[in-house]
Amino acid sequence: MLSSRVRWALGFVVACVAMALCSDRLAAQTVARCGKGWLERIDGYDVLHLKGTPREMGFQHGALLRDKVRSNMHNILDVKGETTLVEVAGLKVKPRQGIELIISIQKPNVPKKYFEELDGLAEGSGLKAADARAGNFIPELFHCSGFAIANSATKDGTLYHGRVLDYAIDWGLQEHAVLVVAEPDGGIPFINVTYAGFIGSVTGMNAEHVSVGEMGGGGLGFWTGVPMAFLVREVLEKGKDLDTAINIFRDNRRTCQYFYVVADGKTNTAVGMEASAGVFSLVKQGESHPLLPTAVKDCVLLSAGDRYKLLTERAQNGHGHFTAASAIELMSRPVAMKSNLHNVLFEPKSTKLWVANASPDKKPAAEQKYFTFQLSELLKRHPEATSPEIPLAAK
Repeated sequence: MLSSRVRWALGFVVACVAMALCSDRLAAQTVARCGKGWLERIDGYDVLHLKGTPREMGFQHGALLRDKVRSNMHNILDVKGETTLVEVAGLKVKPRQGIELIISIQKPNVPKKYFEELDGLAEGSGLKAADARAGNFIPELFHCSGFAIANSATKDGTLYHGRVLDYAIDWGLQEHAVLVVAEPDGGIPFINVTYAGFIGSVTGMNAEHVSVGEMGGGGLGFWTGVPMAFLVREVLEKGKDLDTAINIFRDNRRTCQYFYVVADGKTNTAVGMEASAGVFSLVKQGESHPLLPTAVKDCVLLSAGDRYKLLTERAQNGHGHFTAASAIELMSRPVAMKSNLHNVLFEPKSTKLWVANASPDKKPAAEQKYFTFQLSELLKRHPEATSPEIPLAAK
């Protein structure tokens, strides 16, 4: 049997090789254009560029990923949604039944622009508007690990923000993975690590070098507020720095129990946060908390149980030596669970990110290839003028 330290070292070598392979010039192809938006495939990964008003971005999303949006929403609402029961108000119901109730409760708290974007998504994809809305509120029914390491914790002081999403790997979301590069009118450009048909965010970074990742907790039933995925979108569109990002969570009405890691590459600072209904608290770098008792200098480490213990041990053992490759290894199994849907490492200062998704046969993301992207470079790209064009429908 190999020791845990040897297994970690072997994993680190694998990560280095994977990152070296990903650093080569990647093959890119424009799939189609729609208005100011366009879809390209980079090294096999769908990258969706959206630009304009909320409705225009929604239509571009639906039209350019039409088949994947429809397939994903059908699976969520009609296949899994018909064979899964969730508890709402003490009753066991199908997700669609619960979602309809949640939408009616949350609608007054949701910025109008998101319903406009969902209407555009429905129009572009040919979905019913009610289906587009229901699919996008699904995250409120289901309730991961995250970290930020910087300054003395890394080899050259670089801030790395890691995000482990452990979530419903059996729902097949990984087969519809997409990177959305959005340029909303009046908002900050951002990248959203998401899935076809979802306009909200649980993992993303913006052009102001602010990154954010979410971790679900408990508190089901507290739905009178802004849905978590739209709060994260607000941070991506409006978070100019760490303080403004924190204020967005603090100043909005919140719902169920959620935890976040938010990082700012301009100042090399990050926080852990609980932003739930009636609760708002921060854990700064190098601080402990009753739920996070092990403080590690210049680190924010969020997880639970044995996964938290292992994450802190790894952070302590590698302290002062972390590079991007070894920071990725912080997210390896079993810090990442069997249900590991995606892993992302952000380098907010440069706007680089490394992302891995679970495989179609349900192998965890931590065991898959990492793709390398850089938001600042993606924003400079343009579609091929000879690529197919889908008309942007008039309102």
